Amino acid sequence: MKKILLFIIAFQLVGCGELQQVINQLPQETSGISNLDIASGLREALDMGIDKQVTKLTTENGFFKNELVKILLPEELQKVDKTLRDVGLGNLADEGLKVLNRAAEDAVGEATPIFINAVKGITFSDAKSILLGNDDAATQYLTNSTKTALYSKFNPVIKKSFEKVGADNIWKNLITKYNSIPLTKNVNPDLTDYVTQEALKGVYTMIAVEEKEIRTKTSSRTTDLLKKVFVLQD
Repeated sequence: MKKILLFIIAFQLVGCGELQQVINQLPQETSGISNLDIASGLREALDMGIDKQVTKLTTENGFFKNELVKILLPEELQKVDKTLRDVGLGNLADEGLKVLNRAAEDAVGEATPIFINAVKGITFSDAKSILLGNDDAATQYLTNSTKTALYSKFNPVIKKSFEKVGADNIWKNLITKYNSIPLTKNVNPDLTDYVTQEALKGVYTMIAVEEKEIRTKTSSRTTDLLKKVFVLQD
């Protein structure tokens, strides 16, 4: 306990640039918790987030009925949605939104192997910094480690999904009807890139939800290892 209190005092006295030096000076064993325990605990927490939260996104309506991650129209198309509803084409607008979210749900199934490799790559040094970081420090680590690879995986899946569910035809019909309305300006956005970016945001949002739960609620630490490790950052 004294070692933890000394670390907290040191943290308050140093700037961010010196934080890593302080962390590196922590003993190999802290109250019986080794660097291996810390790294293993963080990996377990991230695995739990992937298993509990990301998996939900792959189910039907995993995005569409989850207000935290539901994909709405890009800004330049929000006027399309509003105009269609104003002229009685709300059902068409709803269908357009649904297929965007369906494509994201299809794509997220590609994420798990990439996440697993990133989680395995957490080093002892990474683990210390993450554990003592912000409520989403582990999620940020995962974001930096996987975003490029996930984009490359998601983008072609979303494009294919658009074709599979007829999203390309739905949006062609939707935008054609919008463009035929008097006094409107024609639009033609890159929806594949947009939905890919939104799907990525949704994945990391849900992992952050689970990470915060584990960090802030002792009841969410459902294993002895999680209890042992995360008590250090309480």
